[in-house]
Amino acid sequence: MSNSIIAIRIRGSASAPWNLEETLEMLRLKKQFNAMIYPDNDSIRGMLMKVQSYITWGKANDKAIDLLLSRIHTINGDFVNENFVKEKLSMSLEDLKQGILEGKVIVNKYDNLFKLPIRLHPPRGGFKGKVNKPYGTGGEFGYRGDKILELIERMI
Repeated sequence: MSNSIIAIRIRGSASAPWNLEETLEMLRLKKQFNAMIYPDNDSIRGMLMKVQSYITWGKANDKAIDLLLSRIHTINGDFVNENFVKEKLSMSLEDLKQGILEGKVIVNKYDNLFKLPIRLHPPRGGFKGKVNKPYGTGGEFGYRGDKILELIERMI
């Protein structure tokens, strides 16, 4: 079972109110197409709800974590690999993935090892709806549950 949330910023900062911009910075989503993985708890959900018109988020799964870990750079500029994880975190890459998925490993606590946030590309084929309409009504922002994987696959 997933106890993690993946959040992706889909709108820029033009004409964004200062309090929403400040919350986005606390979530480490300073630029468009940045992504972060967070444990699913009330404080994170509250911040996501506050800035929901600028981001989309959903439940993490194995494949989504794999794809995002393939995009994380180490502080040296290399991609994350098995040797790096064993040396720095004393666990295997599979244990890291499982820990992130269960919410036991908090990615943003390791900012001395990884370059965060995770940088993504704009989605191939573009967004399927308007970025200023909620996901439930044919738009792109807000909660999308397990469908976040489809967006991540197009943004890798």
